[in-house]
Amino acid sequence: MTAPLRPLVRIEGDTLVVPGLVSAHSHAFQRALRGTTQRAAQTGTFWSWRDAMYRLADTLTPETIADISRRAFEELRASGVTAVGEFHYVHHQADGTPYADRTALADAVIGAALDAGLRITLLRTAYARAGAGRGPEGTQRRFSDGSVDDVLRDLDTLRTRWKHHPRVRIGVAPHSVRAVPASWITALHADAKAHAMPLHMHVAEVQGEVDACLAEHQRRPVELLAELGVLDARFVAVHATVLASHEARMLGEARAFVCVCPTTERDLGDGLPDLTALRDAGARLCTGVDSHVLSDPIEEARALEMHERLRLRRRVTFTPDRGRTPAEQLLVDASVHGALACGWDVVNGDRETSWRPSTRINLRARSLADVSRDDALDGLFYSGSAACVSGVDDAAE
Repeated sequence: MTAPLRPLVRIEGDTLVVPGLVSAHSHAFQRALRGTTQRAAQTGTFWSWRDAMYRLADTLTPETIADISRRAFEELRASGVTAVGEFHYVHHQADGTPYADRTALADAVIGAALDAGLRITLLRTAYARAGAGRGPEGTQRRFSDGSVDDVLRDLDTLRTRWKHHPRVRIGVAPHSVRAVPASWITALHADAKAHAMPLHMHVAEVQGEVDACLAEHQRRPVELLAELGVLDARFVAVHATVLASHEARMLGEARAFVCVCPTTERDLGDGLPDLTALRDAGARLCTGVDSHVLSDPIEEARALEMHERLRLRRRVTFTPDRGRTPAEQLLVDASVHGALACGWDVVNGDRETSWRPSTRINLRARSLADVSRDDALDGLFYSGSAACVSGVDDAAE
């Protein structure tokens, strides 16, 4: 293995030890949709899939969201994930009335992650409307707040409640340019900056979002975010599927993260983001399980190149810097970049070198049995799966 990653990767007997894998974008409750949306008569488009998801969200209670989330997180840990960024947007009762404890559902999800043995960054999501000039509709009332001050108060509550827990971080997530007005984005960015929190946001997932942003603001989503001054090294654009080339450059110039969720994006038919443009621009890529249609962080990372091979119709689509191999870069994307995007510290004094948890890979797993030790990382990311994971090691807090 090349020198830049020797602190990251080692072989111990029949075990490959790598930095702990991270799923930087998750909606844990959506795991309960598995098997229910795969026929055209059930959900044939992104928007009809969203209707099915809303029906599920309508049924959630603090108890059921905790149960579903715990199962989702247990599966993630078994697949080698050590930390999760939970983009949490179900806040209130079914009629939109807040619970007596306004953060009851957020706390239930945090508890589920801790029970499953994960670190969690709870990204308290802000939601205000169905679109420009339209208030929240139907299930969206469970997601929405009357003012941005409500969101800021909940963030204060969560930061205070969890500030001493070593496995919990709090971040903020304006849902999208469709779901929050520009003034909310500015206020939430200021709060994130003041408290050194990550700020995540769905960005240009589907063409309809881009069209709506152009109609309301005469700007594309990343153009608007740049104008609002929110693009920086703590900003995480989730999906970024429908970008113009100059928007990729804007994200790269800000050293922002882009969290790609390949198994969900292909399940929903979102399309293929231009990852070459994002890499060339200097954006830092990470991955997320998103809807939990499939819980396999190796598959998510592999798709960062395999989907790009399909889009470009060629093999080996990028050349990493620092002398890395493509598989080594995929490892950085799937671990260190995800940790940084979720607000976790890394070690060795290099903010792109390592972080403390580790994931252990069984080199005797059937899919890796004929792979040489020198090619172990290539074998894992191009031919392996979560079935190769033998466990997770947590460093002392």
